[in-house]
Amino acid sequence: MIFFGHKFIENENFYHISSIEAILNTPPSSTLYIEFSEMNLDIINHAALNSMSIAIYAQNITQVVYASSLSASYIVVPRDLAKSAQNVAENYLFDAKILVLIEEEGEIEELALLGLDGTIFPNAIIKINS
Repeated sequence: MIFFGHKFIENENFYHISSIEAILNTPPSSTLYIEFSEMNLDIINHAALNSMSIAIYAQNITQVVYASSLSASYIVVPRDLAKSAQNVAENYLFDAKILVLIEEEGEIEELALLGLDGTIFPNAIIKINS
């Protein structure tokens, strides 16, 4: 299991962007955090075409499948979608890791028992303005 934003484990941050221009305000080789929507497809496609690491927030299984097809390195899902998203990822052999956005350490055990790839705490997501 991988952890982002956990106080015991140092790991990379994700940079939440809402425009292509905002990419200029992120560190080199950073992972871009983008919410899946049709309005953000230009950002997602730009990042994928430029071989940037992308974490896509998906709110349903259809978006999870799209995120994988759009070259996401990580797919972040709400807790209630965790097990279904992980099952789809394993069934279709996604390259992307499924992460669940959590608030408390107490959630880790249940997610580990469900076989999730990892977790991300909100402090690992840094909002970038353009």
